[in-house]
Amino acid sequence: QLQLVESGGGLVQAGDSLRLSCVASGRTFSRCVMGWFRQAPGKEREFVAAIRWRSGSTTYADSVEGRFTISRDNAKNTVYLQLSSLKPEDTAVYSCAYKMGEFIATSPPEYSSWGQGTQVTVSS
Repeated sequence: QLQLVESGGGLVQAGDSLRLSCVASGRTFSRCVMGWFRQAPGKEREFVAAIRWRSGSTTYADSVEGRFTISRDNAKNTVYLQLSSLKPEDTAVYSCAYKMGEFIATSPPEYSSWGQGTQVTVSS
């Protein structure tokens, strides 16, 4: 059974950077997509970024384009999300998710496995 475990969240100031990690275990990855989503208090979960596991091609939400970078390390079964130029509105619980197949979806129900999330808090 696939398990996803995130780490790397924390409390930072506006303008700072963080790197989130998501370690996957229990499955051999091939044709799949790994995504990062976030959910702020009182708001719906929203798409942040996604990466095709085989090719490494990426897609970003407009709100994070140019500030966040998603990457993966195939040997370590790990997906990263580098957060830069953080803003208070980036405050949320960030979760990684797995989707079978290589179509990059931005809707949470398209993803079948989720990690528990890691809190990112950005102070002004």
